[in-house]
Amino acid sequence: MFKSIFTFIGNVKTELGKCSWPWDQDPKVKGFKKYRELWSSTIMVLITMVLLGAYVAFFDFVMAKVINAAIIYLS
Repeated sequence: MFKSIFTFIGNVKTELGKCSWPWDQDPKVKGFKKYRELWSSTIMVLITMVLLGAYVAFFDFVMAKVINAAIIYLS
């Protein structure tokens, strides 16, 4: 059982080594500059989530008002 777990972990390490990571590979670059692409992608995802949430909330509000108006009109 432990052999299969260690084999799995070894395979995961091998596959992760083949990945292209979103940070600078230059050893001279230090600090947050190394992760510039990672930070910009994270900020873009957060902005997109906020905009999408605002879009859904706006149309939810509009549709609730339309449905309430239709219920009042039809009663």
